[in-house]
Amino acid sequence: MLLMLAEPGLPLERATHFRRSVAGAESNVAAGLARLGHWARWIGRVGDDPAGEAVLRELRADGVDVSCAEMDPESPTGLLMRDSHPRRSIDVQYYRTGSAASLLSPAQITAEALAGVRVVHVTGITPMLSEQAEQATHALIERARQAGAAVSFDPNVRRKLGTDHDWIRTVGPLLREADFVLAGEDELELLLGAGPEESAKALLTLGRARTVVVKRRDHSAVAHSAEGQWTQQPFDVPVADPVGAGDAFAAGWLSARLRGLDQPQALAEAACVAALVVQAPGDTDGLPTAAARDRALNTFVRGTDPVHR
Repeated sequence: MLLMLAEPGLPLERATHFRRSVAGAESNVAAGLARLGHWARWIGRVGDDPAGEAVLRELRADGVDVSCAEMDPESPTGLLMRDSHPRRSIDVQYYRTGSAASLLSPAQITAEALAGVRVVHVTGITPMLSEQAEQATHALIERARQAGAAVSFDPNVRRKLGTDHDWIRTVGPLLREADFVLAGEDELELLLGAGPEESAKALLTLGRARTVVVKRRDHSAVAHSAEGQWTQQPFDVPVADPVGAGDAFAAGWLSARLRGLDQPQALAEAACVAALVVQAPGDTDGLPTAAARDRALNTFVRGTDPVHR
């Protein structure tokens, strides 16, 4: 979506100056991975309008492959307006109804789009946009399996998209289809009706999950796998804008795992990328290059040694 970010510190209804940017859970992760040096493709839809042109242009500038994105001549690009404040709830207004993204269909998820892909990342937002987008999400997971790609899933619960029942019905089952689950403990409590430990155990034993990473309310993270459990504390940094931290965490974690790093290293890199993002305004401004990530890791002191249990 196109993001209109209000001037820092002002509530949305009083803001008069806005900065244009790009936002979207999956596109944030794609941009994060591309900046970290990975090939990343974004499959989605925007309107054939100035906002859609801006979205695709910014993704290309980050190095994201948008060759499988579609521009809809009849439906508009989705719009997101929000304010920014480090110490209070963020006011977010979505304008998604009837957007090009809500019309994503299974026909757009082709075998060619997933050729050679190692990991497919998706969030719960996409299937909640429409019944058609839900079908497209299931097609994506099925075709990812056919291509031999692992599936990474972040529920990314946004209650403005539906009731708790809607999220449980639509997104809950997708947790059991993922190889990698990255979820907040509150999301697991909602979708599975259990605490983080019980949820992780259930997904590892009853689902397909190889790793379940739980993002705790205190901003620490715990990785669960058959080999054990590791805890990473957050890095202590000044927060300018907390939005985008979860997507940055996912990009950092996936990057590390794609490079063959172990769970403690992956958690540390994920926490590092998230810490860099929350220090900058916007969802993607703080996403680092690999060199910037490595420099930051060398300077962070707190939480560099995840606890293994």
